[in-house]
Amino acid sequence: MQSREAIMQTLFALVSGSASFVTASRRLRLWGDVSAGEKPALYQYEREDTYSNGKNYLSIVEMNVDLYIYTAPGMDSGVTPASMLNPLIDAIDAALANGRINNRQTLGGLVSHVWIDGKVMKDPGDLDGDGLAMIPIKILATV
Repeated sequence: MQSREAIMQTLFALVSGSASFVTASRRLRLWGDVSAGEKPALYQYEREDTYSNGKNYLSIVEMNVDLYIYTAPGMDSGVTPASMLNPLIDAIDAALANGRINNRQTLGGLVSHVWIDGKVMKDPGDLDGDGLAMIPIKILATV
């Protein structure tokens, strides 16, 4: 397996370049600590790794990452808050689809697969003027 750091740097470069994020970081910040002028913002948060045995007794590592997107539609802008959030989620989808080999995103051969895995949590900001999406990413690699 390639180093985790190389994998995470490559993933971050891919997703952070997918849209015009004002702020992008691998260090998660709470949305209340991110000013409207710093949004739209993207944060990559690494969670747990899960090991299991695969074919030929290779260890398979599932790495879990959450991507947090923050937007600032405001309360009086006249803009539908979801219309600011949805294109950013679409940009992440497109970035993960771009460069697929045999219908798999491999981060240029660093891993076996990268995909969105599970529910994308969305709060567009209708009630408080702060939009949020959390996108769960799964990375599959072998050791």
